[in-house]
Amino acid sequence: MNQEQIKNDWESMYYNFGFFKDAPRQVWADFFNRKDELVVLVEWELEIELEGKSQRPPNGEGVFIPANAMQTVRNVGKINNVWYYGYKR
Repeated sequence: MNQEQIKNDWESMYYNFGFFKDAPRQVWADFFNRKDELVVLVEWELEIELEGKSQRPPNGEGVFIPANAMQTVRNVGKINNVWYYGYKR
């Protein structure tokens, strides 16, 4: 997975770019963002629950999270995970 390519692709779609590491079993529960968001899992495991429906994207697969969607994000693995995220500008 090419971080620079993803960053450039997102910037061309007017998204910013950041990366995040979560500790094992970290849960970010019941929140929403006021802007559309893109998430790509880079390493290990991640579960994203949107409006009550859960998904576990494989490494490298993008997930679109619409603005104002209730979400919970969980590191369901036993080690730190890494994921990219970007918010619509």
